[in-house]
Amino acid sequence: MPIKLSVLDQSVAVTGQTEDASIRQTLALAQHAETLGYHRFWVSEHHSHPSIVGSAPEVLMAAIAATTRRIRIGSAGVMLPHYAPLKVAEQFRVLEALAPGRIDLGVGRAPGSDMRTARLLRQSPQQSSDDFPIQVRELQAWVSGIDLPEGHPGHGVTANPTGPTSPKLWMLGSSDYGAQLAAHFGLPYAFAYFITDGQGAGQALDLYRQLYRPSAMHSKPQAVLCVWALAADTEAEAWHHFSGRERWKLDRNKGVIGPLPSPEDVAAQPYSAAEQAQVNQLRTSALVGSGAQLAVKLRALAESLDVEEMVVITWAHDPAAQRRSYELLAHEFL
Repeated sequence: MPIKLSVLDQSVAVTGQTEDASIRQTLALAQHAETLGYHRFWVSEHHSHPSIVGSAPEVLMAAIAATTRRIRIGSAGVMLPHYAPLKVAEQFRVLEALAPGRIDLGVGRAPGSDMRTARLLRQSPQQSSDDFPIQVRELQAWVSGIDLPEGHPGHGVTANPTGPTSPKLWMLGSSDYGAQLAAHFGLPYAFAYFITDGQGAGQALDLYRQLYRPSAMHSKPQAVLCVWALAADTEAEAWHHFSGRERWKLDRNKGVIGPLPSPEDVAAQPYSAAEQAQVNQLRTSALVGSGAQLAVKLRALAESLDVEEMVVITWAHDPAAQRRSYELLAHEFL
């Protein structure tokens, strides 16, 4: 089966550039991805994060909807425990009215922030991620236009505007929990391979497929894999652009989180022996290379996990290098 390719962009902060520019670059990348023929373009939600500045996916999606015509647009995702499901349903119903048949509503249970920031985002201390399954059930009803049962406080309440199409609800996850919840509600499932470095992916996807209960909107399971990957015209150039991400991951493991450094910044600060050992280990599993090399790696991964769509995240200090990476992958797959 041919593999569909999609994009997840996180509006990454980079050294030497103000954060607002990262948001505008996400918008420009969405237009570029549509031109290249990518299937979806998803944006993320993080709060008070020194590296990832996309904090309001529904706002950014509206801008993308206004400047694209074909590509599906989505959130990966809305961190549902922070919000009232009715309000989220209304926001995405408005987006659906702006871009009919093109809106994906991906939801997750993670805070997308540190716990102090998470508490500030919630309306009351009583809100908890433990309520997530209840929130998903309510959101699923309001997004699809199905009334909640009698006795529920939301019975008879409508998420407007309604229309002939509805946002497509997705479950995001990086563990067995999200897989089982997606299966229980009959929802498409996106596994965050880039968060776990692949650990647990096979088990989560197997659980999802084994436990899947068909729903009114989705008669069979649908799973995608979200991966971090970078291509360049040569393998050496790809590793050069990867060095910023590499240095960022080493620093993060020490509790130091900041904007993505440039390859030049990295080269100016040689690795210690211990850091070099970590780098060598990191490179063994990194999805990095020329366009042809990366295509081989992605096809093998998709085959091993039996998925027909890959959602690709690419960090690069230079926006031109990021765009080129997606161009090379499009040449190989689309």
